Amino acid sequence: MNVPQNVQKETTQKTTQKTTQKIIELIKENGAITRSELAAEVGITEEGVKWQLNQLKNNGIIKRVGADKGGHWEIIETKDKS
Repeated sequence: MNVPQNVQKETTQKTTQKTTQKIIELIKENGAITRSELAAEVGITEEGVKWQLNQLKNNGIIKRVGADKGGHWEIIETKDKS
């Protein structure tokens, strides 16, 4: 089955947005959540979580406070996608 490129891209973008939103919600609930815990909750690989977290950091939505071990995530701002 061949899916048109624009439909495939749109589906990927929607999936990424849902994943991003879920990660933000989980960080709001528990700033000390780990990558492996996020991966288990969201249903993607730890590498996928790492990519998502980097995107969120680069977009100024989250920041890491403290050390890799013992630190926590903070939400800087949430973009309303309504």
